[in-house]
Amino acid sequence: MSANIKQTNTAPLQTVDVEGVTVDIIENALKNAREEMDAVLFRTAMSPGIREQGDCFPMIANVEGKMVVGQFGSFIGPFLEVYDGEIEEGDIILTNDPYLCNAAVSHLPDWLVLKPVFKDGRHIAWTAMFGHMSDNGGMVPGSIPIEATNIFQEGIRIPPIKLYKQGVLQQDVLELILHNVRTSQWNRFDLNALVAACNTASRRVIELTERFSDDILHTTMGIMLDRNLEAMRAIINMVVPEEPRYFEDYLCDDGMGMGPYKIACKLWREGDKAIFDFEGTDPQAQSSVNFFLNEDMFKMFFGSFTINVVDPQIVFNDGFYELVDVRIPQGTLLKPNYPAALSGRTHALGRIFDVLGALLGMGAPNEMLNAAGFSDSPHLFYSGYDENGEWFQLFQIGFGGIPGRPIGDGPDGHSLWPGFTNVPNEFIESYFPLRIEQYETITDSGGAGLHRGGNGLSVAYRFLCDGEIGIHDERWLTYPWGVNGGETGMRSTKRLVRTDGSEQWLPAKVEGIKVKAGDLLYFNTWGGGGWGDPFARDPQLVLDDVERGLVSVAGARRFGVVIGGDTPGAHSVDEAATAALREQCIAERGDEVPLFNFGGSVEEIRARCEAETHLPAPEAPSFR
Repeated sequence: MSANIKQTNTAPLQTVDVEGVTVDIIENALKNAREEMDAVLFRTAMSPGIREQGDCFPMIANVEGKMVVGQFGSFIGPFLEVYDGEIEEGDIILTNDPYLCNAAVSHLPDWLVLKPVFKDGRHIAWTAMFGHMSDNGGMVPGSIPIEATNIFQEGIRIPPIKLYKQGVLQQDVLELILHNVRTSQWNRFDLNALVAACNTASRRVIELTERFSDDILHTTMGIMLDRNLEAMRAIINMVVPEEPRYFEDYLCDDGMGMGPYKIACKLWREGDKAIFDFEGTDPQAQSSVNFFLNEDMFKMFFGSFTINVVDPQIVFNDGFYELVDVRIPQGTLLKPNYPAALSGRTHALGRIFDVLGALLGMGAPNEMLNAAGFSDSPHLFYSGYDENGEWFQLFQIGFGGIPGRPIGDGPDGHSLWPGFTNVPNEFIESYFPLRIEQYETITDSGGAGLHRGGNGLSVAYRFLCDGEIGIHDERWLTYPWGVNGGETGMRSTKRLVRTDGSEQWLPAKVEGIKVKAGDLLYFNTWGGGGWGDPFARDPQLVLDDVERGLVSVAGARRFGVVIGGDTPGAHSVDEAATAALREQCIAERGDEVPLFNFGGSVEEIRARCEAETHLPAPEAPSFR
């Protein structure tokens, strides 16, 4: 580590014997403290993105910066590797610049707070929390400019600085930062909330040492990390093959007319070590869709995925990182060269989860393989001046269809992000000049399968004031793929209906669109891919979906099911016609059921693009 931790008590922490019941008590206390961090943040933050949606990630770590409990790991270790300053008791560090903290955060709107925990002059732990700020300055409201070509256009860059120095707030530094953002009041409250959450967790850690001792806490943290190490060692040997396994997927476009961009990854095991090699990933993009992927962060993605699949009761932490080797070529979409723009990294981040799920699921398609559906985290931005002349600025994260899974159907219109919730429509309508006139799932948008992919969402926003909107979304060109014979999900679309009745189909990535009071935006997200043979799905389940409006009568035929009756409640399965249709469908398809269904060849997908999405396919030098 480069950082110098200044301690007045330099006695090293010791490893001691700890009874099992004590380990359990401390483990649960730390888990509760992590939950309390969220509670403090949500009750004191101001922006809807953090307060209502939960766009934040807490952690408690040992003295080395290894997350012991939390949601996302990897913050502190990468930061400590590059921070060359002195850290003292009472210091609280703030940063948001991926290039200056080894991608501990991956774009500027995420403000990261780190607090070293001291007791009696001795450094005993870390607490940390980052939250997505509503604004960070830069070219556009919301600070995720699509057409940014370097990071200087994306807002204020905060190097690792001491927001608090020996317990004293550096007020001039704070005011300088807030002077460069559009939502200074929200950012001030949100930042204070991040600090309060870290302070709360720090007090809980100190209380544990006062009850049990510094050494017992230190030893217990080590035991928790070791438990995770051994659990992941067994999981890696169970799910990662020695023979290389390869998968690739594509980011649809960069918002500036180029794409798709390939994300390629090869996975294999050497001894107990899992190796992920991203050789073959396309070069960095011209726009802000680059994702500076820290290797430890990807290890965290891998651990979180496998633990939740194999045994969710395992406490997820950073203990297993030595068992994973991540190789990302410099100058690619996932490790761009400075000063490449990074603010739109969410698209590639979402696609990483689809790639990871495919790689790990290939070896056990009936137990671990999900279809595609994470795919993205769609954003809507709406800003302007209301009827009172007051500035308003909305940043909203939307949800799509969760993929079909080995255990069942994918949920409809849901988030795959851990702990994320939708912002209540009542909240949006109370605080912003718009009305939500439709909030419903899109019938038939989920891929057909033995387990149906979740339907996407259609949200209709009626703008009540003149303003400007921006949209960030994905899966408008490439399909959310199906697996084990399942069909693809529907692609996303965005349609703006003007007050004069004219319609405008908007790209999935667009900004600076002027809207007038009365204009209506239909924000339609993608559906999840289907899992398994759709012709093996119980016809009664298809009928239930038809009755609930999730599948249409015509859409039921995708499952080889014929529905009779004209009105809801009077529908029924025509068993004879269903048997005949399924026999015909199976004969036409053949006995070979593909492991992955990408929606056809590259040429076919591109040819259908304009017809289905009303948008031309992007220039595609890298789509092969």
